[in-house]
Amino acid sequence: MKELKQTIKGSISYTGIGLHSGEITTITFKPAEDDTGIIFIRTDLEGSPEIPADIDHVIDISRGTTIGIKKASVATIEHLMAAIKSLNIDNIRVEVNGPEVPVADGSAIIYLNLLKQVGVVKQESEREYFEFDEAISFSAPEDNVDIVIVPSNDLKITFMVDYQQKHLGTQYTWLPSMKYFEKEFASARTFCFLHEILSLKEAGLIKGGSLKNALVVSDEEYNKKELHKLKDLFGYDEEILIGKNGILNNTELRYPNEFVRHKVVDLVGDMALLGVPIKGHIIAARSGHKTNVALVKKLRQIHKKQEFQKIYQKKKLNNVVFDINAIQKILPHRYPFLLVDKITDFNAGESITGIKNVTINEPFFQGHFPDHPVMPGVLTVEAMAQTGGIMLLNSYDNPEDYVAYFASIDNVKFRKPVIPGDTLRFELIVKNMKRSICKMHGDAYVGQQKVCEADFMAKVIKK
Repeated sequence: MKELKQTIKGSISYTGIGLHSGEITTITFKPAEDDTGIIFIRTDLEGSPEIPADIDHVIDISRGTTIGIKKASVATIEHLMAAIKSLNIDNIRVEVNGPEVPVADGSAIIYLNLLKQVGVVKQESEREYFEFDEAISFSAPEDNVDIVIVPSNDLKITFMVDYQQKHLGTQYTWLPSMKYFEKEFASARTFCFLHEILSLKEAGLIKGGSLKNALVVSDEEYNKKELHKLKDLFGYDEEILIGKNGILNNTELRYPNEFVRHKVVDLVGDMALLGVPIKGHIIAARSGHKTNVALVKKLRQIHKKQEFQKIYQKKKLNNVVFDINAIQKILPHRYPFLLVDKITDFNAGESITGIKNVTINEPFFQGHFPDHPVMPGVLTVEAMAQTGGIMLLNSYDNPEDYVAYFASIDNVKFRKPVIPGDTLRFELIVKNMKRSICKMHGDAYVGQQKVCEADFMAKVIKK
């Protein structure tokens, strides 16, 4: 059954304090046009700059998720993003008159209720999903994080944390479907440990933090001096106590495992940065904003590849990303100067692998050492450049409208002649990309033997 994208029916606002900035900010949710996505607008800045809420605009993940463009940014968007996605809202404008989304009560429930109050309305475009053909794994050993996504007909999340702390210990939760998010997860509040809150406060952060918008868990070892220090830092009149549940002021939990449920809220909010809803079962251990964002970046590359294949590759072939028919739709080159036969691996904006089958029927063999056929080295370099061009052009929404010109080719080395019957494999990686300028390094192989290498700088311009 076809699903249509949605936006909200009207406008609604909320005013509150930013967790880290301490600034009082008003946000206003407004309907958005079809296919525009989630957009934040800094109404307090000149020109009211707009910031798309997607992975390409994430600029900081140290204490929450921050997006930005040029000098404009909006911090701590994850709870609001989770509320938006839990209601299947695809297009919405979020006006903000300050640098940070209000923390509210530290959960997503206030924003979810606001959006429900104004209501949603269907639009004309069909909603597309990111679906998985096979399991995808992601690990960050330095952060002790492991994530696996397996194919599923809906978004499901299994999450586990183990803090090695007596008041938290090991916690596990399971979100079988987003229809359970509002009741079972949206009210779970953000949390931190006592030692963290002291250091953060002394560092000038969490200026808007309080025991009313976060759960603070006591450390294994604490003393009354620390509690007095905390009382002075927050300007509380009454003494701060540690309850039997290990939480300051004995704050009652909303769920027995509220801590891990809040991790699911953060994950749902960060996954919204992908820009397309997924159908998959996410199984995560100990993930936070840093690894959530790294996962979304990986998924973004896979999704881009899938989208390009839908556009240019008519049928799915084993071990082929783009066949020659797809390549001809992307590159302007034609016989006898089209020197790439297929693309076997492609990571958008990062790397690409192309194949060229060298046969005796190549036109250049007629005049280039005809008695001892050798592929001209400059054509090996050109074939590498064409492979890199395919990767660059596919970073644009309509690659057929652009062309990649190479501005420089440096450090070229030829290590072995290429002869008829060889299969050339071109492996290129992006070294640096800024706007329309890209620097790449390319290696050409026959089997495991490197036959050529070079550094390229290219510029993409509109035809």
